[in-house]
Amino acid sequence: MPLSVYILALSVFALGTSEFMLSGLLPPVAEDLGVTIPQAGLLISAFAIGMVVGAPLLAVATLRLPRRTTLVALISVFGLGQVAGALAPTYAVLFASRVVSALACAGFWAVGAAVAVAMVPETSRARALAVMIGGLSVANVLGVPAGAFLGEGLGWRAAFWAVGAASAVALTGIVTLVPAIPRPAERPRLGREMGIYRDRQVWLSIGTIALAAAGVFCAFSYLAPLLTDVAGLDDGWVPTVLALFGAGAIIGTALGGRFADAHLFGVLIAGMAADTVVLVAFALLGRYAVAAVLLSFLLGVACFCTAPALNARMFNVAAAAPTLAGATTTAAFNLGNTAGPWLGGAVIDAGFGYRATAWAGAALTTSAIALAVVSLRLHRSARAPRGPRAPRGPRGQRGQRGPRGPRGQRVTGRGHTEANPVCSKA
Repeated sequence: MPLSVYILALSVFALGTSEFMLSGLLPPVAEDLGVTIPQAGLLISAFAIGMVVGAPLLAVATLRLPRRTTLVALISVFGLGQVAGALAPTYAVLFASRVVSALACAGFWAVGAAVAVAMVPETSRARALAVMIGGLSVANVLGVPAGAFLGEGLGWRAAFWAVGAASAVALTGIVTLVPAIPRPAERPRLGREMGIYRDRQVWLSIGTIALAAAGVFCAFSYLAPLLTDVAGLDDGWVPTVLALFGAGAIIGTALGGRFADAHLFGVLIAGMAADTVVLVAFALLGRYAVAAVLLSFLLGVACFCTAPALNARMFNVAAAAPTLAGATTTAAFNLGNTAGPWLGGAVIDAGFGYRATAWAGAALTTSAIALAVVSLRLHRSARAPRGPRAPRGPRGQRGQRGPRGPRGQRVTGRGHTEANPVCSKA
């Protein structure tokens, strides 16, 4: 695996830390800026929505630009967004900095994934994407807890400064180690790139990604109250369990990247089935502390095991437009990340309790499996060889069978016989 792919993973580590670290910083942010905690929570939603909208827009806007130059520009804008957040005097400025950072993050994911795929052979696409996604897994294990630690000890602005510094390191690595990707022989045209959206396999992949992500985040977004209010754990256990989820994510990403290139649909369907089983187990056993902790780890393994396969599948069905493929994948994941917590909140508001979010998540992942099975059937039917047609006889009829000779031989029109394959094998 080229070193430059690991540089992209380092960049994703900075992006992922910024995206998720606010979940542990909402109380001090709200207190410092004079807003309520729900208003501070909108900063998380703003980032997710910015990712959904920004990924396709940035992909189209940068379609004809050199990819390394685009990566340099996007990580620079993202880093400046972190500096603006650290210096934000008001809630409105912080909100605007989150939107700008989300747009740059979305564009980087889209272009970075296309660059990672372009730097390796086709048979190593899932592994390259797994390495890149691994940066997000490490962000969940190290970056997000470190951001919460910095926020608690030095103030929430210190977490933004730290991500800005990580972005500067990533920028240096991109400039020095990521090679210039050769331009295609034919200049990319927007009309041709947009043609991928006429393929039903692309839409099946979008639906599978969005439903799979929504299913997991429908329950994961409310993991803290599940652990404290349902399983009866102390608040101090929440960071530890989140770190366990992140450790499971690293293991799952490694497993998915290892096997997805050779068994893409197998990893895809088996991983989402594992998601479903873990979520159902959460709904049934979540009131037991030991089970809740173990299932949190297993959910990280199962969830991130499918990520390389989901990404690689989109690049396979949208090979004619790799940048838009990366953008579409990013938008689909974040669509699920936005819809899942909303559905989980609706379930809780309806009075079904925190464990019901796991049931709702399992229903979504089951729907994702159904779409993946449909995609697999279409994939197999498209690859199935078609045998030659039998010659037509008089009046357009197929070759008619003549009378049978001895031992199952067929008599032809000239009195000769043809061996019956079944009898010949006998």
